[in-house]
Amino acid sequence: MKPIDRTLAAGLTAATPGTTVRLCGHVHRRRELAAVTFLVLRDRSGSAQVVIKPADGQQTPPEETPVEVVGIATANPQAPGGVEVTSPVVTSLSDPALSPPVELWRPELAAGLPTLLDHAPVTWRHPAVRARWELAAASLRGFRQTLDAAGFTEVHSPKIVESVTESGANVFEIDYFGRPAYLAQSPQFYKQQLVGVFERVYEVGPVFRAEPHDTVRHLAEYVSLDVELGFIRDHRDVLTVLREVVAGMVEGITTYAADAVERLGAELPVMPAEIPVIHFTEALKLVGAPEDEPDLAPEHERALGAWARETYASDFLAVEGYPMRKRPFYTHPQPGDERWSNSFDLIFRGLELVTGGQRLHRLTDYEQAIRARGEEPEAYASYLQAFAHGMPPHGGFALGLERWVARLVQAANIREVTLFPRDLHPPLALTARPESAHPDRNQRRVGAS
Repeated sequence: MKPIDRTLAAGLTAATPGTTVRLCGHVHRRRELAAVTFLVLRDRSGSAQVVIKPADGQQTPPEETPVEVVGIATANPQAPGGVEVTSPVVTSLSDPALSPPVELWRPELAAGLPTLLDHAPVTWRHPAVRARWELAAASLRGFRQTLDAAGFTEVHSPKIVESVTESGANVFEIDYFGRPAYLAQSPQFYKQQLVGVFERVYEVGPVFRAEPHDTVRHLAEYVSLDVELGFIRDHRDVLTVLREVVAGMVEGITTYAADAVERLGAELPVMPAEIPVIHFTEALKLVGAPEDEPDLAPEHERALGAWARETYASDFLAVEGYPMRKRPFYTHPQPGDERWSNSFDLIFRGLELVTGGQRLHRLTDYEQAIRARGEEPEAYASYLQAFAHGMPPHGGFALGLERWVARLVQAANIREVTLFPRDLHPPLALTARPESAHPDRNQRRVGAS
């Protein structure tokens, strides 16, 4: 007999009543009544109702046990999607599951953040919690599709580097075969060099910041969406690409995660045809900050976000022209007034989401900028060789994926949307044993050499 193909819960509505169907998933909920037991099965697509009567002779496994259900598709207007499974044969696919630390069948989880984090492998199973990362995954699809269509090449750079990118104060130092190395704060140096190869590049990958802060908006490791493009006129060309990328991410969510949006009740932003822009000096005046303030504080960002919403009906605002003294050495100064930079931050709903801008591209400018910070260009020889051999005017930006999702769902803490967050607290996740802990493997390797 030909095996029965698996039917997903969401596809049960299309099953012909009276036909045999086969579902696989977790037991999401059991409701045992006097004459019947309702079993709600959950899979990646949604949930389905299974009706078990005493005559069926079936035992109902504990909630969260993976099961296979083979039964008859039966029309019932009161069932989810109008179809349920009757006369089932329920087969457990694992040992009976332990009771979960939270009641995953409830529409919303009342557990606090520590409980959610300590039991993340289980609490992420909750449909509303899982929906948060479904927004992230759909955003990534939109990000890639937008850039692929615009002629960008996806690249991947090393995450163990020989020198720091942003500053030496917040790096993780590691032992690299007896020499010091660092976990990469950013793929900045590599993506710039690769502009000389591909002209337009992007990368999706982890970055590491040894932030000595326990805040609701910072992580020690997060997913960075990095973009760099060549032959630009200035940072406004970069901002134009950023607008298209964010619009593509919103479209990705609409296309691939509409159900997750509904489960969360999330409000997606409407992308303006052009992102409103304000100069840093004007932003300081607007929020009543001193004119010599070197950066925007979180309360300034919130005020500017509210202003953009009221003035432009926009969830987005770009602040350009940050002081050069607060920007990395590779930042291009503003022509005509080098106190300011050709860089910007994109504020999304009152929070900085993106930093970007135009980079230096002439070797002589780099040598001068490096010496101005008390260093010698020789220390950056591997980086500077690309500029010695000719680099076009270029720029780019970086967007934090978790921060993006946190603002979409109005999360109070970025850890709510991070699968396994890394911060000041020791991680609880299990790790693989190093090879040295397996004498048999070690012996085979030595013997082979």
